[in-house]
Amino acid sequence: MGEPGTVGSGIQLATVLQFADIAVDALAGAREEIDALNVYPVPDGDTGTNLYLTMAAARDAVRAADPSSAAEVYAAFTRGALLGARGNSGVILSEMLRAIIRRIAAARPDERNGAVMVDALRRATDASYAAVGTPVEGTMLSVCAAAAEAAEALLAGDPTVRSRDVLTTSARAAREALARTPEQLQALKDAGVVDAGGRGVVVILDAAETALTGRRPPRVAHPLPRPVLPEPGADLVDGGPAYEVMYLLDAPDDAIAGLRATLAGLGDSLVVVGGEGLWNVHVHVDDVGAAIEAGIDAGRPHRVRVTHFAEQVAAREPRRRTGRAIVAVAAGPGLAQLFEEAGAVVVRGGPRNRPSTGMLLEAIEQSGAQEVVVLPNDPDSVRAAQVAASTAETDHGVRVAVLPTTAQVEGLAALAVHEPGRTFDQDVLEMTATARHARQGGVTIAARQAMTMAGPCEPGDVLGIIGGDFVAVGDDLTAVAQDVLGRLLGGGGEMVTLVSGAEDAGGALAQACASWLEERHPTVDVVVYDGGQERYPLLVAVE
Repeated sequence: MGEPGTVGSGIQLATVLQFADIAVDALAGAREEIDALNVYPVPDGDTGTNLYLTMAAARDAVRAADPSSAAEVYAAFTRGALLGARGNSGVILSEMLRAIIRRIAAARPDERNGAVMVDALRRATDASYAAVGTPVEGTMLSVCAAAAEAAEALLAGDPTVRSRDVLTTSARAAREALARTPEQLQALKDAGVVDAGGRGVVVILDAAETALTGRRPPRVAHPLPRPVLPEPGADLVDGGPAYEVMYLLDAPDDAIAGLRATLAGLGDSLVVVGGEGLWNVHVHVDDVGAAIEAGIDAGRPHRVRVTHFAEQVAAREPRRRTGRAIVAVAAGPGLAQLFEEAGAVVVRGGPRNRPSTGMLLEAIEQSGAQEVVVLPNDPDSVRAAQVAASTAETDHGVRVAVLPTTAQVEGLAALAVHEPGRTFDQDVLEMTATARHARQGGVTIAARQAMTMAGPCEPGDVLGIIGGDFVAVGDDLTAVAQDVLGRLLGGGGEMVTLVSGAEDAGGALAQACASWLEERHPTVDVVVYDGGQERYPLLVAVE
């Protein structure tokens, strides 16, 4: 998005990535303020948190993408926001981000940056209005619309306008529109506050301006007033629905119009965003079952989340938490069972379905423990776990430690030495040391042609991995797996853990490796588990 120049030389991937980092940090700093402003549509005090978690999910997905492929990074950004969106405001934000990023990604080399940014803001506004069942002025929709209108007026007066000037103008217009929201919505006027979602849009546009110009947004001259929220158990909205229902939906695009019509008849605050077969659905209803059945009629709902508003308000009151819990990400059904049997709270995830920050936060919150150790068990899930930990510590006073476990077998090793009777710091120290001392590897199948540290590979080749690096390329799973084991045991070892994956039918590969170990390394203890993980027919750990 730098100047001057065309999109090809101007709207740079690095700037987009910088924006994601700045926006997450800015929302983290403004989260409590935005939560306190939250009175519409339901005064549940979580708009800031939802916006923050949605943006963090997008940023985390970007970090996990291949940085050499702009198309992959942009796709990861939009998908991460869609999958990680939380609450009414988060779902709308995900649609705004999706429209903006897709416009940037589709920009032609002959287009000027300023014109691209103006069109991106207009598309974000149009998409957000289209996603909402009944658009209401005085909300984040109005703030986004004001930003787009100001940008369009600037471009009309100067077709060569720079993108940085577009964002400076639109951010200023958004701040002015935010100040007008109490005049547009009676609920805000009665509470003496501006719209919480609109405040979030201002924070994000300010972050975009900072990413382009380096300038920080102007400080608010006076503290924004904080509304008094209802007491626990009080009605949040007189006569309004009692439940928030959210789910992801696999469904054909032509099924969505019928879904919208059905859900609109069941409640309010309806938002449906997405496309190309994957949707994020949000609605406030009294009949939870009917809302989910509507999703079943349209396709396959999953990650269903139901929140009772009265309980949500009550949950903001401090509650007594006791004990210590382990939260572990499991990449397959067998691994999930292993972690659960060891007493961990399991979050399902893996290379093709990494857990969002919101999913990890929910697991931490629902553990009921005062002390929590998180085992992400995947390098790309560590950051999401750290964001969830920071949020849990701030919101609930939970003490959380994230062990940077980068493999499932490291998590299993760490959990094996977990001892609740030790002090928290000592327990974390022992678990961390054990995970680090476990040498780990595995085998996988190449999906595309590439040059690895072990040489070139073709689709279908077997790749041997140690510590995240490719060390062997071959055409036989067993041979490559034995090569990996030999390398891992080259530095010694007393115990080997073999975890068979979904592609290891009947555990034949794991058993062949166990037999090989018995013959070549008879003094080593071998444990075999059925993990059921995808992409990796075998995972290995040596301790």
